[in-house]
Amino acid sequence: MSEDRSTDQLIAGPLLPEIRFGPITRSMLALYAGVSGDHDPVHIDIDFAQAAGHEDVFAHGMLTFGVLARVVSEWCGVERLISFEARFVSITHLHDLITCSAAVIECFEVNGGRRARLRVTALVQNNRTTITGEAVVALDGRWPS
Repeated sequence: MSEDRSTDQLIAGPLLPEIRFGPITRSMLALYAGVSGDHDPVHIDIDFAQAAGHEDVFAHGMLTFGVLARVVSEWCGVERLISFEARFVSITHLHDLITCSAAVIECFEVNGGRRARLRVTALVQNNRTTITGEAVVALDGRWPS
């Protein structure tokens, strides 16, 4: 947890700092395919994408998910992340600029350890949602049994 943010009095409501990423480029998709090992041609081959009914290639869902996960991990540290659930609701297209955000929706206790439940969202520039989900983080470092 960053030192300037106290978790002792954390309540539902605060927004975490947003992360913006992009715009998505063909080069970015090719590099992500290489590093992730996901070489599905719908992400890197325009002819294949069009034959599959798309206008063009589009971003890997996990590319956007990775940016969304950064909102939580940069706020509290990956070591405090207990769970992260996401639902992919629309495609991230070429040239999209992704804005990822999170908000504390609940604080609670598990076996004496403090937790926060966060609502996470990835949007593109026209406010179209691409991913929604929830994350749970430990506020005090104690893990549930």
